[in-house]
Amino acid sequence: MTATEYVVLVDEQDHEIGQAEKLSAHQNNQLHRAFSIFIFRQRESLEVLLQQRALDKYHSAGLWTNACCSHPRPGEGIVSAGERRLKEELGISCELEDRAWFCYNAHFPNGLSEHELDHVLVGYFDDQQVIKPNPAEVHAYRWIGIETLREELAAKPAQFTPWFAQALEIAAI
Repeated sequence: MTATEYVVLVDEQDHEIGQAEKLSAHQNNQLHRAFSIFIFRQRESLEVLLQQRALDKYHSAGLWTNACCSHPRPGEGIVSAGERRLKEELGISCELEDRAWFCYNAHFPNGLSEHELDHVLVGYFDDQQVIKPNPAEVHAYRWIGIETLREELAAKPAQFTPWFAQALEIAAI
């Protein structure tokens, strides 16, 4: 049996105000702390790692998004939570920097919502690592140049998660 996961409830200034069971927070549209990780590598130009969410995720299944997204556990720091989830989802380790945060509220056809105060974490990839995606989380992954990504996002926004465009603008500065 899997342990119940909890998220940290926050106000709009990122002050902790409580905890909630993860599914309950998404059912009741409660504002909670989250993070979105962007991993970059330098080739001929700067590239960013994208993942396509697993096809059976409870929301946004099959959509493209940043390298990894999740929630810190109660009592867990945002950067250490990001480093933990990066290892769990993609099998890689990376030093992360907390760039900034923003709030968004997205509603899904299944009645769930993402009402999150989302910290944007950024790291740089060491090409000596091997990406090993967790199939329960990641359907596919790819590297893409920033300008090509912006063009694709403008042309096909429905292929990306609701938080992605706003988080990208923070990460890519």
